[in-house]
Amino acid sequence: MSHARHTSAEMDELARAAQRDGFCLIKNLLPKSLLRSWREAFAPLLDAHIAREGHLKNRGHGRYYVTLPFKAPFAEPRIYEDETILGVVERLVGADMTMVQLATDTPLLGSDYQDVHRDTPPLFPETGRETPAFQLAVNFPLVDVTAENGPIEIARGTHMLSKAEGMRRLEQGEVALEPIAMELGDVMVRDVRGLHRGTPNRSREPRPMVVIGYSRRWLFRPEVSIRVPRESLSHLSERAKRMLRFNPIVESLDAPEETEEAEVYQAFAY
Repeated sequence: MSHARHTSAEMDELARAAQRDGFCLIKNLLPKSLLRSWREAFAPLLDAHIAREGHLKNRGHGRYYVTLPFKAPFAEPRIYEDETILGVVERLVGADMTMVQLATDTPLLGSDYQDVHRDTPPLFPETGRETPAFQLAVNFPLVDVTAENGPIEIARGTHMLSKAEGMRRLEQGEVALEPIAMELGDVMVRDVRGLHRGTPNRSREPRPMVVIGYSRRWLFRPEVSIRVPRESLSHLSERAKRMLRFNPIVESLDAPEETEEAEVYQAFAY
């Protein structure tokens, strides 16, 4: 088990920021060399995805959602079991959280603004009230994110409003969409209900943003999952096995029917 680079009090404060604003930023947390190896391994996956299903444009023109295979270099406990990340996640969705998603969002040159959206509907829409957090996106880029290459824009505090009320406040100028610049190694923990949108990448290089999804122990969304190779189970920590418990166990990640399958997670905006 690694040791957290942040104290309990610092993780308390990060969690409070996420509860207040809908997200928090953890600066310079992940090793840059590790993320560069991810970027190198990701490039052919992006090319294959575009060739296979780029015509679907389900994230908008020039923007692609690509699931990462749960194998080296992406099956990396130094990231998904990082003590600071899990410390903040635990404070938001409970100690018995599940890990449900390992994927990327990547805009290229020619991408555009997305419509403002949330990544999930409310749990109990009939009440007209929001609940404490139940699903989180842990985001980290594989390049520096600047105003030029497509930063996410988030409206602070809208995760605890209905979408209609959040949109009203945006339209009235009571809240604003804020572009979030990030350096390689930074991590964002984000409540997926906050109103946000992707912005255009005006550079000539892809801007991959990784998302690892963590949820409360009882939440299951069938459109997202991590295929866990059976042979990797013996190498996982007991905590990792517990976090991954609702994901499908597969005999191989290289079976043709798996590599040729289109992304299941097509509907994403709520």
